[in-house]
Amino acid sequence: MAADELVIVPHTHWDREWYLPFQQFRLQLVGLLDELLDRMEGDPRQRFTLDGQAVAVDDYLEVRPEQRKRLTALVRAGRLAVGPWQILLDEFLCSGENIVRNLERGLHRAAGLGEAGTMRVGYLPDMFGHCAQMPQILRGAGLAHACVWRGVPARVDAHAFAWVAPDGTAVRTEYLAGGGYGSAAGLFDDPDRVAERAADVAAKLRPWRPDGSPMLAMYGSDHTAPAADLADLLERHNAAVDKSEAGNGGGVRLRLATLAEYFAAQPTTTEGLRPVHGELRSHARANILPGVFSARIGLKQAMARAERTVERYAEPLAALWFDGDARRFLDMAWQRLIEVSCHDSVTGCGCDETAQQVAARMAEAEQLGRAVRDMTARGLAAAVPHTAHLVLNPTPEPRTGLVELDVAGEGPVRLRDAEGRTLPTQRLAAGPTLLADDTVPAERLPLVLARVHGSELYGREITGWRADHARRLLHFTVDRRGERPFDVAGVRRALAGAEGEWRVRIEAEPRQTVAALVPVPALGRTAVRAEPGRAAGPEHAVRATGRGGPCLANGLLTVRVAEDGTISAQGADGAALTGAGRIVDGGDLGDTYNYAPPAHEEPVDRPAEVHIRQAAEGPLIGAWEVERRCVWPVAGDFTGDARSARTVEVPVTTRVELRAGEPFVRLTVSFDNRADDHRVRLHVPLPRRARVSCAEGQFAVVERGVRAEGGFGEEPVPTFPASAFVAAGGAAVLLEHPTEYELVDEGAELALTLLRATGRMSRNRHVWRDEPAGGEFATPQAQCHGRRTVSFGLLPHAGPWHGAGVHRAAELFRHPLLALPGTAPAGARLPGAAEGLRLTGDGVVLSAVREREGGLEVRIVAQTPQPVTAVLSLPGLRAARRTDLLGRPGEESAVEGARLRVALRPWEIATFRLER
Repeated sequence: MAADELVIVPHTHWDREWYLPFQQFRLQLVGLLDELLDRMEGDPRQRFTLDGQAVAVDDYLEVRPEQRKRLTALVRAGRLAVGPWQILLDEFLCSGENIVRNLERGLHRAAGLGEAGTMRVGYLPDMFGHCAQMPQILRGAGLAHACVWRGVPARVDAHAFAWVAPDGTAVRTEYLAGGGYGSAAGLFDDPDRVAERAADVAAKLRPWRPDGSPMLAMYGSDHTAPAADLADLLERHNAAVDKSEAGNGGGVRLRLATLAEYFAAQPTTTEGLRPVHGELRSHARANILPGVFSARIGLKQAMARAERTVERYAEPLAALWFDGDARRFLDMAWQRLIEVSCHDSVTGCGCDETAQQVAARMAEAEQLGRAVRDMTARGLAAAVPHTAHLVLNPTPEPRTGLVELDVAGEGPVRLRDAEGRTLPTQRLAAGPTLLADDTVPAERLPLVLARVHGSELYGREITGWRADHARRLLHFTVDRRGERPFDVAGVRRALAGAEGEWRVRIEAEPRQTVAALVPVPALGRTAVRAEPGRAAGPEHAVRATGRGGPCLANGLLTVRVAEDGTISAQGADGAALTGAGRIVDGGDLGDTYNYAPPAHEEPVDRPAEVHIRQAAEGPLIGAWEVERRCVWPVAGDFTGDARSARTVEVPVTTRVELRAGEPFVRLTVSFDNRADDHRVRLHVPLPRRARVSCAEGQFAVVERGVRAEGGFGEEPVPTFPASAFVAAGGAAVLLEHPTEYELVDEGAELALTLLRATGRMSRNRHVWRDEPAGGEFATPQAQCHGRRTVSFGLLPHAGPWHGAGVHRAAELFRHPLLALPGTAPAGARLPGAAEGLRLTGDGVVLSAVREREGGLEVRIVAQTPQPVTAVLSLPGLRAARRTDLLGRPGEESAVEGARLRVALRPWEIATFRLER
């Protein structure tokens, strides 16, 4: 009988940070690789796969730079496999663009170490499910194989299947059957039982590969190294098998390989394989731990802010409008964004120290993005008078959007642009005019003057002063910017001989904060100046009235606030919803990986008191504030599988806001979380009962049902992630960050998680999960105490989501205009508006605009179920070429009149290099 063959892939699954913070795990990594390099240099039979992420190499070489040549030699020999990822990400908690940059960096880094050891396989061993567009992303980077474990549906019955993206792109995918990336873990732990254990592994794997071909056996686990005498044990075992075969005894042969070597022997075609379409989020064969999407929601918010700042403000604006070189700053920002996308980082399912470090890196990424954004904006603001404002548009279509400006004066003002158009404003607040009024003895006046730095006083510039000895008054006037020269020495001379008590008074020139509707070209800029007077009201102005109950209307949407604080909204197309915005608090006795309701659950869905007050009356912004006094159980009772009888009062404020020209209402929910072990959700009753939801994320809009596939000992909770929006039953909810949602009450309502608070990383006793997901560590910071604020947009619509302008609404909701004061002299001419890059096409969204090798790289996605023609317009555009996701050039594209027209199939990701 011929022996089975197991292809043994020695590896480690290296969680960079998890139940220990990064530096403690790195110390272990250094020890592991020190020992591994010695072994591999001393034994050419050895092979090792470094977990598919190049970051492990970087983390090691930062500590051991002297080992670079040794490590590189093994990669170049093909014995040490590295890449293709920079880090093993979570696919649902970062943007699609982040996934592309991760793969781009990982492949580039691996190739720099050695082509022979670069693993050109989409290795995805431990992600908590897989996003729908991953096959197209992998193929777009030239990868022909994927390799997955979690999320594979029950209908997969062979080791390989055809994983098909929404656009129809398929990639040959290996399922890590028999235990995932640890299918052969422990194989060599006992030298006397290798044959027995090899037979057990083969028995698990052979049903997945009945054709008798060699089986992939992953020898490794979390943070582990292979046996020191691995190659010797393997050879002795094979010798025994050869001897047994000679006597017709059969057996299981073992062969060492890297994962790259294994896949080099596999076909690349998907012909004849079972097709599996879209995302992989089944619980049938492994836990997918869906509660990570709502653990430590603050991390998800910080990640989304940082990604938007870098992807949609800093990088595009610098590429289009900055004359200098910002690439190094952007490179550092991307490094941090990619690092925190790790599947144990942004997910929040580690210890508190890890979460703190992850939050710090997210903040750094956002800060770097803001620095580049502001550097670009300051360069443009240098041509704008300091009495005016520069306004930038981050979206690739012309838009009229709302900005808040600090302007001079205290009476009615309007704006005027360089073309002479007058623009309406709405006063929001008046600035303070009296900044200081103190009485001091004359001998202390020099100390008062020490507060002056140049011409700056109290954060503003001195515009005038006087020293009145008769009244013993020192008076300063200040403003945001002064143009008259000032020298504090003149003040000191004027105060010579001062005696007695002096009054020091500092007054600011009158200023006010106004809202304004400003038209700005696509990814472009404009400038506006305030002047006294009124402009005509805007189209679709907001009216806020209290007659007949609190109401907001702008001609596109009518919103009413009920006595219980919920809202109804009706669009111009007749679509309506009622009772939206109910806050429901329920218990959660789970952990950072999985939600678990108490057996004796009594959700709190009614506030003790409700107060409603008007916050803004229009015409640009109308708003009501709903103040609920909620009473929630203070904690979970784990002994009684219930919630505590003790309660705590929690004020919950919901701002209901409607803006001129917007077809959606904005809801901002804010509260100080004072309770533990609970989940807070916002409920939206739908205009019509929904059997499916459609959620945007990672280059696609994914349709999901009201139930998930189960089967592995984990409750298949139908809570799902969405990034920019989720639509169901005639309502779309616009999102500011990846958010967990669920269709509840048989599809009658949409519930969105505002907070999920828990005190354990994992729990050994979990009612909705059989296996622990990790150690039972206390995570008190995962209780998320303190102020929590989440914003949504709510858009009722009559037809399907893709015909209701949901993409455009989400774009406007997530990417506000950017305004800042000019810095040129007051008499400078107001510069005219200028367009950057324009993109048209129904359902076509922008993913990236960046400078690359002297050209402009633009990535767009057809997030629509219908074929569409996209048009890119760029001033001075002279040539265009299609590229793959890594920027490698393809066919030239015809450019006519500075425009590029391209036909896109549904859900296609397209990248172009544009030359100006």
